[in-house]
Formats: sequence, structure tokens, C-alpha cells
Amino acid sequence: MHITRRIGASPRERGSLGNNSCPDIFELDDGRFAVIGTEMTAELDPRLPPDASRADYERIVVITRDTLLRAKKDIPDL
Repeated sequence: MHITRRIGASPRERGSLGNNSCPDIFELDDGRFAVIGTEMTAELDPRLPPDASRADYERIVVITRDTLLRAKKDIPDL
């Protein structure tokens, strides 16, 4: 598995000059996406809506709104 490209602006382009706020989104060579964010599974798992679930090996990761909005232009429609 390899990272093929960044989706959206880099943390530096979004104003992160240090290691304090570096959420990021990458496309993998198999078409999946990898996300760097704040792990918040314990806090958000009990608040998931009734029709949502999470496997034991999955984690809930939070990224900033700015990170996702700047990535929108790079996310394919299909």
C-alpha cells in the first residue's frame, strides 16, 4: 500500500507551522483514503447515531473543518 497523493492543502498551507495541528488526508493506491486527525473514539463512540456502527479495529478520527473543505476540490465525485 502506498500514498499516491495528498487531498487538499498541506498543513503548512492551512497555517500550521509546527506539530500542534496537522490533520491531513491522503489517497492510497487502492483508492481508499487515509486520514491524520485527533483520535476521539472514546468520546464520540457513545454519541454515534443509532444507524452507525464501528468495528473493534476502527477508530473515530476528527479533522478540522478547514482540512475537509480544502480537500473537497480534490475528492472525486465517483
